Amino acid sequence: TRKESSAASDVYKRQSICSLLGDWSCVDIVDDVSGGPMKKNVLCLKGKQKGAAAIEFAFVFPVFFLVFYGIITYGIIFLAQQSITLAAAEGARAALRYSATDTVRDTNARAAAIGAGSAAAWLGTRINFDGALLANCPFGSAGIRCYRVTVTYPNYRQNPLVPYIVGNIMSIVVPERLTSTAIVQID
Repeated sequence: TRKESSAASDVYKRQSICSLLGDWSCVDIVDDVSGGPMKKNVLCLKGKQKGAAAIEFAFVFPVFFLVFYGIITYGIIFLAQQSITLAAAEGARAALRYSATDTVRDTNARAAAIGAGSAAAWLGTRINFDGALLANCPFGSAGIRCYRVTVTYPNYRQNPLVPYIVGNIMSIVVPERLTSTAIVQID
């Protein structure tokens, strides 16, 4: 029994030594050739796992990066769409203010929608404004005038806010344009 406890202590020491060495892998070997009691030995193999983490990282990183890139790209698209929608609504509200002429009404609506202080100002010259006085509203009774404001980012696919990293393949999954329309009843 003293011999068995010495062998077990030997195995424990070898396992401890192997676990302390960072680039060593330990394998338990069971020896049953003699037909007697089984002996357990520990074999320490240097470098068998060296580089495995780098290979796994090389396979997994592109997938995670594309998912992250997609989240950022679509987050920016949603932000731009929300800004355009808010800009159209602000332009329509500005058209409601009293104006002596329709030209002043257009100027107020344009300044509120795409001017320096608007929600879409960060998009700069990429957006277009269209304000129009409608003779007949799409809702309500005849003879009621409405004002329509449309704010558009016309060529988003050709001029994206986040550059494409996979070439033109990415242009398939992004919208051609971003647009929003708001209509207010004037009379």
